[in-house]
Amino acid sequence: MSPNEATPDAVISELRQTLRGPLIGPDDTDYDEVRKVYNGAIDRHPAAVACVADVADVITAVNFARRHQIPLAVRGAGHHGAGFSVWDDSLVIDFRTQRSTNVDPTARTVRVDAGCTWGDVDHANGAFGLATPSGFVSTTGVAGLTLGGGTGYLTRHLGLTVDNLLSADVVLADGSFVTANAESHPDLFWALRGGGGNFGVVTSFTFRSHPVGEAGEVIGGPILYDIADAEEVFKWYRELIPTLPDDLNGWIGVLEVPGGPPFPEELWGRKVCGIVWCYSGSHDKADQVLAPIRDFGSPLLSGVAPMPFPVLQSAFDGLLPKGLQWYWKADIFEEITDTAIGYHRQYGESLPSSLSTMHLYPISGAAERVATDATAFAYRNGGWNGVIAGIDPDPANLGKITEWAKNYWEDLHPTSAGGGYVNMMMDEGHERVQAAYRGNYDRLVEVKRKYDPNNLFRINQNIVPA
Repeated sequence: MSPNEATPDAVISELRQTLRGPLIGPDDTDYDEVRKVYNGAIDRHPAAVACVADVADVITAVNFARRHQIPLAVRGAGHHGAGFSVWDDSLVIDFRTQRSTNVDPTARTVRVDAGCTWGDVDHANGAFGLATPSGFVSTTGVAGLTLGGGTGYLTRHLGLTVDNLLSADVVLADGSFVTANAESHPDLFWALRGGGGNFGVVTSFTFRSHPVGEAGEVIGGPILYDIADAEEVFKWYRELIPTLPDDLNGWIGVLEVPGGPPFPEELWGRKVCGIVWCYSGSHDKADQVLAPIRDFGSPLLSGVAPMPFPVLQSAFDGLLPKGLQWYWKADIFEEITDTAIGYHRQYGESLPSSLSTMHLYPISGAAERVATDATAFAYRNGGWNGVIAGIDPDPANLGKITEWAKNYWEDLHPTSAGGGYVNMMMDEGHERVQAAYRGNYDRLVEVKRKYDPNNLFRINQNIVPA
């Protein structure tokens, strides 16, 4: 069915006349641009894209979609690998112009619009030497990362992003507007902290901001080892992480050294096992805290150095621009077994493209000390958030990178805790969504029944209200 058949021109015209922001349809010259998302492998054709100007536009669009029974998608920064922020024949609520931030340095909070990236937040917080726990790439959207949980460089020190969410403004399926926090709509607030976009359209977030390092300067960067040393490095790393102070975090992965500065030319294209460290504590303790990681093994490169937190957060932005072909697979791992380590070396030696990679992000320290049922995010037993990413700029290579990622995941999955991180899953079906939430799933279903009984918000990692 074509977009115009799904949503007749007359109906779209009705919506266009009631929105303050522009409504872009297939006949508009910028339609192909606005329907693009971060993952270049996604090519969907929505009926119309509502570039909302304010909350009133969001309410109008939600009411319109419900009344006309049009599929509704919601786009923050459009970063999710599965491309849920656009959908064929849907109405897209697009926040791309809603990117304001407001830091209260006294209260140490930051209010953030739903169209912001974490780069926007880092810029605002950084002026005050503050940071809010987020992810690992500054072009990631605030809304998507937050609603799925939010693991990042500061997870061990300050918890997940959802552990630092203070409130959220939400337009519900019936068009009403509420603020969800610990006192107001606490059941909704619980569900938003990891349950994804299932419960409403979040228009803004308020987070805690924290002092990090020295006036916002952390000590971080990569240490790279030859892939032949991967088994030794992984075994050392898995024993080391639980012994470290919370303010030292490091994710481990297999990757290929990029061909360009700041990496030395003799390493370009070399397959490696790498750990990217972030120490966010007091610099007068840095030598003592960092000694174990500086003294280990025979690294090919050690790039750990002082830098502003936003510099570390944006270090990979240039390697991963919008429009690359992506295929992601994800799991949570409560341990890194010897069997898993063998697969990491095997698949690290056979990376299908220069950008394809595997990362394990710690969910320990402060994040581990939050109760399993305190938020919708269920994996609080320590361990790692693992992602396998097949990445390449050429659409002709999508099949190759997808096959590598799937094979890697199928071999590795038996060593996992059973479920994956929803922010790094493709569209993989209901059982995978249930596994992502463990014992919290039934409670999420109840909240879904209360706030979205007809499943208007279903273009996501869907929690079915029935």
